[in-house]
Parts: sequence; C-alpha cells; structure tokens
Amino acid sequence: MSKFLSLFITIGLYILGIALVMLSILVVLKGLGWVTKIPDYLAWALALFAIGGGILGGLRSIKP
Repeated sequence: MSKFLSLFITIGLYILGIALVMLSILVVLKGLGWVTKIPDYLAWALALFAIGGGILGGLRSIKP
C-alpha cells in the first residue's frame, strides 16, 4: 500500500474516532438532561473540530 493511501486512511480513522467520541459524550449529556437543544453553529463547530483534530492526529502519527 502506498504511503499516501495509508496516511489518508489514518486521517479518516482519526476523524471518525474523534467524531464518535464527541457524539457519545453528547448522547450521554442529552440522556442526563443537561443538554436539551444543540444550536446549528455548535454542531458545525464540533464537526470542524473533529475534522481538524483528525487531520492533525493523522499527520502526527506518521513516522519520518
């Protein structure tokens, strides 16, 4: 497998992992009744954070 494809898969898995963790935390908070409504801008901010964190995590994981 090429190094670029491996990096692409790693970044994708990091993005998915961060998004799943944030989603599970949000579900728990909604279940406890602490969060009743999520504004659109907060949902977009969480999505962008997951993408940015996934890219940085994937790039950090490569070995020179």
